[in-house]
Amino acid sequence: MDELRTGRDRARADAEARGVTVEFRERPAAGSLEEAATLIGVSPREVVKTLVVKRHDGTFLFALVPGDKQISWPKLRAVVGVNKLKLPEASVALEATGYERGTITPFGSTTAWPVFADTDVTGSVAMGAGEHGYSLLVDADDLIRAFDATVADIADPAAPRD
Repeated sequence: MDELRTGRDRARADAEARGVTVEFRERPAAGSLEEAATLIGVSPREVVKTLVVKRHDGTFLFALVPGDKQISWPKLRAVVGVNKLKLPEASVALEATGYERGTITPFGSTTAWPVFADTDVTGSVAMGAGEHGYSLLVDADDLIRAFDATVADIADPAAPRD
């Protein structure tokens, strides 16, 4: 197989291999999740943050959280069945997935880590596309099915911004 040139190519190839239809939408750089949502024409709730989470044993998992929510550490720890989880440094997330922060998607990750999706990840969603300047749009049911994701209440409403 030819080496895939970009993160977007890896994400596309993985989605195709999993039988999932995805759309890549080009967009300018955004300063916030809300701005990214506006640029691609969706609500913040429809933007799914793909968070790389490190377990105490050095392995990772993906947590999928709607843009209008934030990860709930107690809820996620309970679902995963561990008492310690953390967000790694950006360089560690890059090493674990092959994607820079802001572009992370489970599609095409260099390692297929387990996926945990919040119960509010529904409908058509936008997420990282493996490359800056793009968003990946996918049906949430297809996304969850493709990764045999664990669906659970793992998020709380986002704290208000100043």
